[in-house]
Amino acid sequence: MEKLIISITILISIAVLTGCTGSKSSDPADIPGTAPSWTKDAVIYEVNLRQYSASGSIRDFEEHLDELWYMGINTLWFMPIFPISRTNRSGTLGSYYSVDDYCAVNPEFGTFEDFKKLAEHAHSMGFHIILDWVANHTGWDNAWIKDHPDWYTTKDGKIISPEGMGWPDVADLNYDNPEMRRAMTESMAFWVKECDIDGFRCDYAVGVPADFWHEARQELEKIKPLFFLEEDLGGQNTTLLEEAFDCNYAAKFYEALVSVSHGKSPDKLKLYLQKLPENDFAMFYLDNHDVNSYDRTIMEGFSKENLPAMFGVVFTMPGMPMIYSGNEIGYDHNIAFMEKDPILWSSGTGDYSSLIRSLSELKKEHPALYAGRFGAGIEYLDFKDRNIFAYRRQLDGDSIVCVFNLSKGTRENIDWAGAGISSPADVLFTGSSVSPEGAAGSQTLPDSLDPWEYYIISEKR
Repeated sequence: MEKLIISITILISIAVLTGCTGSKSSDPADIPGTAPSWTKDAVIYEVNLRQYSASGSIRDFEEHLDELWYMGINTLWFMPIFPISRTNRSGTLGSYYSVDDYCAVNPEFGTFEDFKKLAEHAHSMGFHIILDWVANHTGWDNAWIKDHPDWYTTKDGKIISPEGMGWPDVADLNYDNPEMRRAMTESMAFWVKECDIDGFRCDYAVGVPADFWHEARQELEKIKPLFFLEEDLGGQNTTLLEEAFDCNYAAKFYEALVSVSHGKSPDKLKLYLQKLPENDFAMFYLDNHDVNSYDRTIMEGFSKENLPAMFGVVFTMPGMPMIYSGNEIGYDHNIAFMEKDPILWSSGTGDYSSLIRSLSELKKEHPALYAGRFGAGIEYLDFKDRNIFAYRRQLDGDSIVCVFNLSKGTRENIDWAGAGISSPADVLFTGSSVSPEGAAGSQTLPDSLDPWEYYIISEKR
């Protein structure tokens, strides 16, 4: 697929339809220490700068902001943009997560001025920006090692890599040192002050003491309200959420979706929805840089037949949806992590940008689908069929029902009334393995559901 070419007319119409940030005058006020109100309808895009274009430059990425905005993306998560250490480097170009300098930009991508200009441009369009922050360790060339060796963990008098992690290209930081803690917080504050960054995705957050995250957030929010996303691949840790974070990975839910894609029934999906603190929520996804590089591509986890339904689930869960670079074309390639391996935008397996746009608009237009404290919880509906995953999310007068046939077989004799759903119904969105986007409007609901067919319905309550 060639990258989208979008006219100014279309962009203006989308901006009018969605609003720059999707905000409403009735939003709850931001509460210190909780997710800011703009997160309620955030759709995150994980930006892999190195691989996004042939150059991997900030300037080239900036040229594609219109395409992402058109697609309904309103939040950009940049994988680490910092210079990478050369000592003990893994691979040719090194890992993004081997930080040489917390307050500079990797020359591979461009200059600090390039990123600041990008941030200003993105903010003017209505995007929010999250930086990937690496607080557990630094690269071996970081000036801190020479200037402050006591800021690092040592063994037998030598600075060591994080034990048991298999990361020889980084040096473990010592959080018993208060000066190091202050320097880390000041480095984070630099980006908030200089580039108006809106939050941080915190790499290997569990490796850093919870009290540091708590103290750092308190200090940083003296500048502005921020969003904190915790990398938690187990997806079940609530301790850090209680201390400092707004959101973590719905990792177990993702793995359960993959198993459903490969033939397991979806009746156990609800077991993998985390029980989170009142003000927090999960990030739902079908791919990310770790999964893609080391486990499976989005097309190995899912298929052309069921990917539309899986996107529908992710966008209607009580959390925040995330799209990884290349997902919009169903890119079926394990993107190299430490070598140059640019995404071939003409080599996708399908064009999902319109589907993502429609689901993004749906999320923005219906408060019941908002994330966390801003939206509704989830009520499961029983169709007496293990292969139908159905639920209602209801907030005040906004009630949304989602019904998915998450199987490769046709489901017959669908009892809508028995599940508490009236027919005809106001169908907001529908799709199937044959048609990713079906007709919306008032419809008599069908007696059967085709493989991977789904309905998103609005109820008047």
